[in-house]
Amino acid sequence: MITDIINKKRLGKELSYRELDLFFNGYLSGEVKDYQMSSLLMAICINGMTDEEVFSLTKIFIDSGDTLDLSFLPGVVVDKHSTGGIGDKTTMVIAPIVASLGIPMLKMSGRGLGYTGGTIDKLESIPGYRVDLSEEEIIHQVQTIDVVITGQTASLAPMDKMIYALRDVTGTVSSIPLIAVSIMSKKIAGGADKILIDIKYGNGALLPTKKDAEELSSLMKKIGKIYQKDVHTIISDMNTPLGYCVGNSLEVMEVLDILKGKELDTNLTKLCITLASELVQMAKGGLIQDAQDMVMEAISSGKAYDKFLELIKAQGGNIDDLSVSKKYKYIKAEKSGTVDKISAIGVGELSMLLGAGRKTKEDSIDYSVGVKLYVQVGDKVKKGDILAKIYYNKAPRLREFKDIFEIK
Repeated sequence: MITDIINKKRLGKELSYRELDLFFNGYLSGEVKDYQMSSLLMAICINGMTDEEVFSLTKIFIDSGDTLDLSFLPGVVVDKHSTGGIGDKTTMVIAPIVASLGIPMLKMSGRGLGYTGGTIDKLESIPGYRVDLSEEEIIHQVQTIDVVITGQTASLAPMDKMIYALRDVTGTVSSIPLIAVSIMSKKIAGGADKILIDIKYGNGALLPTKKDAEELSSLMKKIGKIYQKDVHTIISDMNTPLGYCVGNSLEVMEVLDILKGKELDTNLTKLCITLASELVQMAKGGLIQDAQDMVMEAISSGKAYDKFLELIKAQGGNIDDLSVSKKYKYIKAEKSGTVDKISAIGVGELSMLLGAGRKTKEDSIDYSVGVKLYVQVGDKVKKGDILAKIYYNKAPRLREFKDIFEIK
């Protein structure tokens, strides 16, 4: 029966709810093995899924665990998710901004997929920071300080957690149906009223084209409608890394700078302001300009920065112990000109090589390594100027990565 299901999808045929339920719950129980699930995931990746298959699989994922009931919280509860990208640390910026404005923000995040770093990996670079809060701790914290950023609890969509790790190492990360099921099952189980999805496309994202991003947007809105959730999407370009830092500790340091009111003119900060403003408008109503004014005031007043420190302390972290490797090298400009391109995938590959990401689901991460960019697209440079600083513990061969930067 298991082989029949794999072959059916290999031939591009639609799987019934019963077949999907048997296969995926069989994987959860251990009856279906990694190699069998990998085969089905690849068949899905190649042949896609119908809307009905996606709706069925989303329900199977949700029903694999519990759901949070957040109706006890006052007002509208919002949630935000990003499909991920090189240097994407938007959640860590947005959550404290929104929470500092009195809007409950309960964020369950994941680990890295492929070259895209996960929010949970980044937060774990803060010594002591707990990402394994129980449902009781999550509810108490969001009631107390309006913000939580934690990993999925064991009881919320546990099937997604298993499939998520397997997709990462089997070349099935970029399947639009699987992305939709993974994101929406977690968001619906998480109990928020309104959900904002930041969908990225480009060479540093899971989706290569804007058309793919639009397809995913449409699919997730359809799923949201079934579960009576208000789903908004923003589609953003991921051909260039977001911000200046790629690597876990480095990215947390960049978040601190943004929330202190520094680096307000980067592509990362501009996107964060757009996303935070959208969330505030979704929760409070009114004009988007009024929402943006509130977001900017939360940053300039220091309220958002204080809320981030409050979040870290509440989850056991010690920001003073955050550190990066003391070993570093520079990538320098080989000629003068204007920075025309910074390859997101090139920076992601370099970060992975340094140890900031996972090649297999068993790999451990080196939180202290990564890449700090000193330029953005459009900047003028002279020959010999520093383009990037590479923090390492195992020395990389940087000549392989000279094509990250294109100077004209």
